[in-house]
Amino acid sequence: MTRRQMTFNRQKAAALGHFLAFLACIPAANWMIGHVGTVCASPHGPCLVPVAPWGPDGHPLMAPSGVLMIGLALVLRDMVQRRLGRGIALGAIVAGAALSGAVAPPQLVLASFTAFLLSELADFAVYTPLQARGLVLAVLASSVVGAIADSILFLWLAFGSLEFLAGQVAGKLLMVLLALPFIHWIRRREIAHGTVTR
Repeated sequence: MTRRQMTFNRQKAAALGHFLAFLACIPAANWMIGHVGTVCASPHGPCLVPVAPWGPDGHPLMAPSGVLMIGLALVLRDMVQRRLGRGIALGAIVAGAALSGAVAPPQLVLASFTAFLLSELADFAVYTPLQARGLVLAVLASSVVGAIADSILFLWLAFGSLEFLAGQVAGKLLMVLLALPFIHWIRRREIAHGTVTR
């Protein structure tokens, strides 16, 4: 096997990994919201986690725990598009929205489906024109837009309230910021191996 074939096979494996991880974030987020947190409302959540040390009344800023996985999903969707193209990315968004609606608790199906679909489309719309200017910039900007759209839509549709908006956005952005060094590393590897893609 030539070096070029090995590189191509690694890229295909990485692309498949990004795609599967993106889809895995959705059931993980829905499971976490009812089972993982420092504070959980009975019997099915929402379970909350601290996403920033400062918040109202000197207490930590809290958010439903699923936001951590949704923040990661925003980054992974960008990587799916980068590795597999726009068509597959749009297909992944539709599949992700259907999966989100299928695994969400019954009272959150509409909110979960709609928020996921529209926020990922917003992420797509921002990432697509920016990716030629720089991978890290495109991922950061598109994820910020997606995080805000997802937070507003989900909270309003699910609860008719934006009470946890600051925590939702902060939690998603925390995951995006934690992922950026990995995105930078991917970009450096692409340049080093001569496999830079737009």
